[in-house]
Amino acid sequence: MARTLVIGDIHGSLKALEQLLERCNATPDDHLIFLGDYVDGWSQSPELIEYLIDLKSTHNCTYMRGNHDDLLMRWLQTGQYSEQWFNHGGRITMERYNALSDDKKQLHLLFLESLEDYYLDAENRLFVHAGFTNLNGVLHEYFTRMFYWDRTLWETALALNPVLEPDDMLYPKRFNHYKEIFIGHTPVTRIGQTTPVQKANLWNVDTGAAFKGPLTAMDADTKAFWQSEPVHELHPEESGRN
Repeated sequence: MARTLVIGDIHGSLKALEQLLERCNATPDDHLIFLGDYVDGWSQSPELIEYLIDLKSTHNCTYMRGNHDDLLMRWLQTGQYSEQWFNHGGRITMERYNALSDDKKQLHLLFLESLEDYYLDAENRLFVHAGFTNLNGVLHEYFTRMFYWDRTLWETALALNPVLEPDDMLYPKRFNHYKEIFIGHTPVTRIGQTTPVQKANLWNVDTGAAFKGPLTAMDADTKAFWQSEPVHELHPEESGRN
């Protein structure tokens, strides 16, 4: 039976993704929804992008844009980058991409430019890398970069009074537009967790693969999940984004 599998932030580890897809037994019938941040951290960003390009030809894949993917895209487009990106995973990515041919860089750029800001399925479930800020929902978001940079949606969910019901006048309006919301971007390791975390109707599937955590895939229907080994153990000679 076809599943909807939501995959968290990968951050340049093809080893982790291959291990994860094997463990969850992903098939061409499954819908694989990737929440973004494919690059920066571990050393396999170009190989990972190549793998994702090929995977779409054999599997049903939907790819979100993460903030790190956006930063790589802008560098490939213009040659310009910020020190913040360079110091938070961009350095190793730049080094690896500088070794590629121009044709290969262009192919990867086309992939990065094709990434989705968000995905809204037939069951009114929202999949987005980071969040959104407009009280009326994603269709009304003024600043599209919020889809891959916002942290206020997750911070609001963490701070939400659990006693409040969705019809309470104090309940945050952003959560009421969608049946469920699936995000990455802010690793749950920041609150001491390494498995997907639910707050209100929001699920955070970034389990810290860029740092000391595993990579996670979660069944959006059953909430069963599968994980790779802690990603730093798959790259023992690297430091990731630590």
